[in-house]
Amino acid sequence: MKHHLQSLLGQALEQLKQEGIVPAQTQAEVRLERARDAQFGDFACNLAMQLAKPAQRKPRELATLLIERLPASEWVAKVEIAGPGFINIFLSAAANYAVIDQVLAQKEDFGRSQFGAEQKILLEFVSANPTGPLHVGHGRGAAYGAALGQLLRVAGFEVFCEYYVNDAGRQMAILGMSVWLRYLELCGETLAFPSGAYRGDYIWDIAADVHRAHGDQFRHPSSTVWADIPPDESDGGDKDKHVDALIVRAQTLLGAAGFDLMFRAALDGILADIRRDLAAFGVEYENWFSELSLMDSGLVEKALQTLREQGYAYEDKGALWFRSSAFGDEKDRVLVRDDGRPTYLASDVAYHLHKVERGFDRLINIWGADHHGYIPRMQAAMQAMGAGPDKLTVLLVQFATLYRGNERLQMSTRSGEFVTLRELREDVGKDAARFFYVLRKSEQHMDFDLELAKSQSNDNPVFYIQYAHARVASVLERLQAQGLSWKHDSSRLPLLATQAEQSLLSHLARYPEVIEIAAKAYEPHQVAYYLRELANEFHSYYNAHKLIIEDAPLRNARLSLSLAVQQVLRNGLALLGVSAPNKM
Repeated sequence: MKHHLQSLLGQALEQLKQEGIVPAQTQAEVRLERARDAQFGDFACNLAMQLAKPAQRKPRELATLLIERLPASEWVAKVEIAGPGFINIFLSAAANYAVIDQVLAQKEDFGRSQFGAEQKILLEFVSANPTGPLHVGHGRGAAYGAALGQLLRVAGFEVFCEYYVNDAGRQMAILGMSVWLRYLELCGETLAFPSGAYRGDYIWDIAADVHRAHGDQFRHPSSTVWADIPPDESDGGDKDKHVDALIVRAQTLLGAAGFDLMFRAALDGILADIRRDLAAFGVEYENWFSELSLMDSGLVEKALQTLREQGYAYEDKGALWFRSSAFGDEKDRVLVRDDGRPTYLASDVAYHLHKVERGFDRLINIWGADHHGYIPRMQAAMQAMGAGPDKLTVLLVQFATLYRGNERLQMSTRSGEFVTLRELREDVGKDAARFFYVLRKSEQHMDFDLELAKSQSNDNPVFYIQYAHARVASVLERLQAQGLSWKHDSSRLPLLATQAEQSLLSHLARYPEVIEIAAKAYEPHQVAYYLRELANEFHSYYNAHKLIIEDAPLRNARLSLSLAVQQVLRNGLALLGVSAPNKM
């Protein structure tokens, strides 16, 4: 409906241009907003005020001229001018009823638009280090990213989802060393496990796989392993120095091939586990991009050379620095350390250069809120490589906090004390987890109420919405059991005259607008809010009106309305990655 009205106003504007009233080169966006008060109609437009300056006429005069040139439409009852020149549009009864025809005809395509047509987006999300299973904190980024990707697709964008696998760097070396130490314990060695190593049960499982496959082949006496290693923090030492020394010792004793075996066993096992968890959570990717591939393909050196050529990389005290302060960052950043090791920033710069070269119109990264300080240097890198500052959008997600009773559950992959995403999914179900995660703005903190998510009550929003969908299915079952049938008849829709029915019609008509607004703001939670409102409207209607009645024309009209509601609920839930059951 909104697009239809925009088209009418656009035609009126073109007529004014042809008549020379508005300069032909004038650029103006036909924006329509839902009126907040019914007395001002259904939609308001400020087009006349946009045209006032280029046309050198008063807005109210231009509003009059636009209205006079509006093409006739059965969906427009009247048009009025308000205030300084707003154009208020009142829809006809036919327009309200037309939404049912549209929903039932378009089915799962209702709500789709060309808002983002011919625009390619690379959406990167989760990208958790493969150093342990995904926990409930990662789950929020997964649910938000998947829902945002589908929202943008429905709005017409071409979306390519990608997971960046951080399979290089110090954390991965710690992971490989941690597996080896657990392997040594399985070989019978006694040792004090480092506080800075990865300690979860999954490390034991990986080490056990290595031991079953290779026996004691990689065993070394603990006395040899620990000889001259700096003390751990429990002995008054430095945790990081202790761990780094153990990494070097592991690499020395195992050799490159042996250490790579430990590292690969950990990486492959954990990454496969992450893939399974995300697939079971309904999250799929077009690509899994390896950080190691950046090194192997020479992309890191290519990116560094690009920065050198642009004058944004320089050497100081043996290290290579990025002149990020030239783009508003608080200080310059190290790209390559004085020992020759590239930093995470070097890999990220190379990765984003590669993204740009793949031809995407927009890059969207979804990061944890703790990465807020990293945004300026990445924006600086984009500009240094010749991309505009708006090419990259970084959306932040606050990690969810899970409570079990009054106990706040921890999320540390290093200590192993965390609740996995798999445990959460198995406990509350995929649907509840996916919906609860996107019920708030991504940057807002959320406490995940485990008991509410599992409850079958009206206070549980996902249950409440799914129940509305299932109620319509149960009506159709009862209809069939009584030997009756439903037939859609557009001519009978004006029988839907109650206030509740008119309100439902209005809510249904808003769905395509909600999709575009939510897509523009990157806010799938707006769809979740809308579905809850629509479900509430339907439950109230269902409780106050009988649907299966003897009056066949009115019965069919009410069933058409109910089936349209069911379809929109199904479309919205699918967008959020939630099922729409017919039975509850």
